[in-house]
Amino acid sequence: MILVMMFVLILLQIKHWYIDFVNQTEEEVKHKGIYLDWIGIKHSVKHGVSTFVILWAVLGWAETDLAFALATVDFLLHYHIDWFKMNYGNRDIRTPQFWNHLGLDQMAHQIVYIIIAGLTVL
Repeated sequence: MILVMMFVLILLQIKHWYIDFVNQTEEEVKHKGIYLDWIGIKHSVKHGVSTFVILWAVLGWAETDLAFALATVDFLLHYHIDWFKMNYGNRDIRTPQFWNHLGLDQMAHQIVYIIIAGLTVL
């Protein structure tokens, strides 16, 4: 079970890196701080859909409901974590506060992934 949890966590890490740092558009970044703006939501939808695909592939057809529920949690939490950072975080990369807030944002996402990975093996 621990190997499944670690595998899911690794896949979620790769997914997070790709969607947040490779695939994210400048428009998504600009709109993540506008509550319920579709362009900002789209970024989190990519996270939720990718999480569903990962969990469905690992857990199988019989656990589709669990995969969907956890993917929905990822979507909702990712959206609100990003919205919070965009509205209350420092945006000046030359300041220590920016890096503190970026680190806090990333830690929050990682805690969500640890919880999701743990719930896949219960």
